[in-house]
Amino acid sequence: MTMLWLSIGTLLLIALWFLSLPLRRARAIHDWQQRFEADDHAEAQNLAVYERRLSALKSARDRGEIDVARFEEGRHELDRNLLEDTEAHRRMPLRRPLSGRLMIPLVITAVMAASMIGYRWLGADGDLALHAAQQDVLNTPGASMKTLVGRLEEEAGTQPDNPKVWSLLFPLYQKIGQPGQAIDALERLIELEGRRVDLLAQLAQIKFFVAGRSLTDEVHALIDEILDKDPREPTALGILGVEAFDDGRYEQAINYWRRALAGFGDNESAQAMRSGIAVARQRLEETANGAERVTD
Repeated sequence: MTMLWLSIGTLLLIALWFLSLPLRRARAIHDWQQRFEADDHAEAQNLAVYERRLSALKSARDRGEIDVARFEEGRHELDRNLLEDTEAHRRMPLRRPLSGRLMIPLVITAVMAASMIGYRWLGADGDLALHAAQQDVLNTPGASMKTLVGRLEEEAGTQPDNPKVWSLLFPLYQKIGQPGQAIDALERLIELEGRRVDLLAQLAQIKFFVAGRSLTDEVHALIDEILDKDPREPTALGILGVEAFDDGRYEQAINYWRRALAGFGDNESAQAMRSGIAVARQRLEETANGAERVTD
């Protein structure tokens, strides 16, 4: 956590340096603009051009080359052009270099406040605390899995809406032989994450084995919901295969497990499924052989 806050502080200092850059450059820019405007003779040049053209127009009138009406028309045109040029080159008076200095601390304060509030709202400080708790237990000599569960339970009390806490807790509860707590943690995770198929499948599996490998109404409803969302979900199909095997319906068990086998991503689960299929086939053959002997 200390390194995190040091990193955030460093980034804020860099941001504040860039925010204050315009204020630090204001004096040099102001002086340059003043020099530029002092050396700009465009207005005098426009006036000189106007006077030359007006003089030429008067000379043409005096020589009789144009009448009075055309002279007045030409003079009005020169006057209009001079006004347009003057308007185009009109400048606002320069402000003092430090006139906006009060905005800099206001912007800096706003950036710092927005950064801190944004991190508290969107940041992962809860996840960092969770990681720190795990590392503290792992680095403690003689710490057990129950010690880790206890620390995670403390984190669950301080940040109950963090799904990562519950995703870590429920498998640990299973490992230390507390299926009831595992179910509670998994149901809380489902409340936070929504009724995802993978979470529902794990919940159905735990409840199935807690019920003594019995397909209770609750487990059956979960499996129906799972297969309605994903007909090839392997965990749900595996549960149905186990229930069919225990009931002596070996052909159905083989069918369920073969369908489940296509969805397993890890070799260990796939190998366990293949072993189950082999045993079910053996039982099926034994049943068929026993039926033939009875017939003979």
